[in-house]
Amino acid sequence: MIEFLKAIAPILQILFVLICLGLIALVLIQMSRHAGLGGAFGAGATATVFGREEEADPKRTATTWLAVLYMALALLLFIASRP
Repeated sequence: MIEFLKAIAPILQILFVLICLGLIALVLIQMSRHAGLGGAFGAGATATVFGREEEADPKRTATTWLAVLYMALALLLFIASRP
């Protein structure tokens, strides 16, 4: 198993960097917590007077999945780097 991980380590490293960049991008484009008040004054359709439904937010779901992939790949790369 470890030999297989060492063989595909360069592919995993490239995937790791892509996931890192995607995670950074998603975190930066997410709406801040203080931006919800703008919906009360007609600033946006996604934030309303009663707030937005955060559980159904696709950016939040994607951020969670990318974070899980990030941690799993970090663990696999650590195991592959051991002598």
